[in-house]
Amino acid sequence: MPAGEPDLGVAIERFLATARTPALLEPGEDQFALAEGQYELQRRGGRVVIQVWDDTRNLVRRVLAVREERPGRLALTVERFARQQGQVLLLDLARSKPAEERRGARLVFREQFRRSLLRQFPGWQVAELSTEPNLEESLSPAYARALVKKGASGLAALAAPPEPGSAAGALTFGLIWLDYLRRRERRLTVEGLALFLPQAEARSIYLRLPFLNPNAARYMPFVYSPEGYEDRLDPADCGNLDTQLDPVSHLSQASPPRAAAWVERLCGLPFVERVALNGGAVSLRVRGLEIARGTQRGLVFGLEQRQAAGEGSLAEIEELAREVALRRSASAADRDSPLYRLQPEAWLESQVRGHIEHIDSSLYPSPVYGQVPALAGGERGVIDLLAADRHGRLAVIELKASEDIHLPLQALDYWMRVKWHAERGEFSERGYFPGIALRPDPPRLVLIAPALEFHPKTETILRFFAPEIDVERIGLGADWRKRPAVMFRVAGARRPVCDNGRPDPRLVRGGP
Repeated sequence: MPAGEPDLGVAIERFLATARTPALLEPGEDQFALAEGQYELQRRGGRVVIQVWDDTRNLVRRVLAVREERPGRLALTVERFARQQGQVLLLDLARSKPAEERRGARLVFREQFRRSLLRQFPGWQVAELSTEPNLEESLSPAYARALVKKGASGLAALAAPPEPGSAAGALTFGLIWLDYLRRRERRLTVEGLALFLPQAEARSIYLRLPFLNPNAARYMPFVYSPEGYEDRLDPADCGNLDTQLDPVSHLSQASPPRAAAWVERLCGLPFVERVALNGGAVSLRVRGLEIARGTQRGLVFGLEQRQAAGEGSLAEIEELAREVALRRSASAADRDSPLYRLQPEAWLESQVRGHIEHIDSSLYPSPVYGQVPALAGGERGVIDLLAADRHGRLAVIELKASEDIHLPLQALDYWMRVKWHAERGEFSERGYFPGIALRPDPPRLVLIAPALEFHPKTETILRFFAPEIDVERIGLGADWRKRPAVMFRVAGARRPVCDNGRPDPRLVRGGP
């Protein structure tokens, strides 16, 4: 079809209106589900931009042309950053065989879950069993969930399927399911939550259980084998944390002298930030977006593709930094630019680092470390920072620029590891926070996001946290890229309030 710009938005909207299960696929990446609230189509000045996101990723592409349109498939030519062209596909998964296969597999797993419940809870009745989505309660169809009853007692139960990575969100959705049943089943005492997890995926979940409030609910974790047999675990005996705290090292200790000199020259630009990384590396960033990195081997630079820097590369790197600073600015004219929209969490991290005393005056502005200790499993959907307050207490800071239902429990993963090392005095021993007398107390946990981007279920999940976890949520104004103004600051699971003491519906999705 003709690729004129006026037709682009019409073609995409027509596809989305007719697709039953729309998804976006960019070659080389996992597909994005185009569910309500997980994508945005924008038209500005004759340009069409599509943005999609999920729990861990965000993708923004400017649409240049429609390459092909046929039932269940729309191929688009798009602009990636650095003005490179690529292709994305819009697909209707309902027309594909894999979608039917997944639905069939879920039905099979649901019945396996029923048998597990009957084995583990003899004498109880499986009153409800479902794998259907519940959008109002943010319950995913990827997990089988059940209500089991015995007299006036009930239990919420949730099972993660055996696919790799499926168990990661099980506790989040399990707690939401438990809370929902308690609100719905007024005549039942829903005592707690039974979780059924694949044996190979369970460890990261049951490590969290000792940090939930035992007075809020009973927690009953089970692991199941590929053969379908279950074992009940003891939440109080969950083994050791998989955590590692490397000593602090600096670029000058491990890298060629000329690389250190180049780093110093580039840091002389007013918009280039220096962020120390584990292992002695240093990241050079412009409003959170890394443009170069100093390592043991030297300096590498670039956005999509990295190359080694030489004497003649510094002018090119400086020009790259200026280009990124121009496009990645709160006052940028083109807010559809991929450079503007890329990695919003990294931009938010940059703002928090630069204004940390404004956000929380009790914190030292420096040093502020990135992810230490390191977590097994690589990248996560949130950015975590570690700071110290003026009383010597550590503060774990978790950042998210957009809604993330898993934010509280992902933050707990990091908090428990920092607590473990703090109790043993390892941060001071290994060179962190020089000159600051650190206390071995459990760290504070600070969740920071734009005020309207805290997921409505955040408070639900926080209500199950153990009292020893000192949690604070800080909501920033929508114009945080310009300056991170604090809109609210609340402790624990409390809701932001107006002057009259009632929950402020402007700051919390879902209303009072």
